[in-house]
Amino acid sequence: MISLDEAVTARLESHGERFEVLIDPDAALAMKRGEFEGDLEDVIAAEDVFENASRGDRPAEEDLETVFGTTDPLEIIPQVVERGEIQITAEQREEMMERKHNQLVTTITRNAVNPQMDDSPHPPERIERALEEAGFQVDPMEPVENQVDDALEALRPVIPIRFEEVTMAVQLPADYAGSGQAQIREFGDLEREEWQNDGSWVGVLTFPAGLQNDLYDLVNEVTSGEGDARVIKDKDELRTR
Repeated sequence: MISLDEAVTARLESHGERFEVLIDPDAALAMKRGEFEGDLEDVIAAEDVFENASRGDRPAEEDLETVFGTTDPLEIIPQVVERGEIQITAEQREEMMERKHNQLVTTITRNAVNPQMDDSPHPPERIERALEEAGFQVDPMEPVENQVDDALEALRPVIPIRFEEVTMAVQLPADYAGSGQAQIREFGDLEREEWQNDGSWVGVLTFPAGLQNDLYDLVNEVTSGEGDARVIKDKDELRTR
């Protein structure tokens, strides 16, 4: 379950009665779109149906039977969400906007590069400033992934930007290859790997271009600065030998 502070109220009025449930806002929006696949008990603040959630008043069981054909809250909650309206306070709306704004910045930072600077990543601070300059605001009622294209359109007149993947080759010396390669291979899609005769490990990975600096940092961390990573521009270079 989630805390009351994290929940929004979904309200349905039917047969002259009002029914309210307390649920995570993102889960509620996913239910309304028919896209919710999680465990309902993980995204509700109370396994209950209310007539007035703020006062804790509950509807009569006969009213639940009449409207929903059951008195089981876990069967009723999705119906209230899907058929009703999501009620959010100004404070909740502001919190949702801030959270989704941060998620948007993270998504763009992970995937975007500057084509005028040899496809180098944009730091989060630059994306923040550019979104502000472009006047782009996230919609708290829409999934972040649905807003990325609009955000990019708003950013392009402000900064040079495009989404791209990068392919990089990583070499780990023998002293660090055993433990280090397990962490490296999880960083992206492993295209090739090979153990060299000297015990070193070579891997070729593809991942969002905005994460290049993160990979450099990881290679340095797992090899105490003795590893090597380089960008592969030509797919013919994918051979590890």
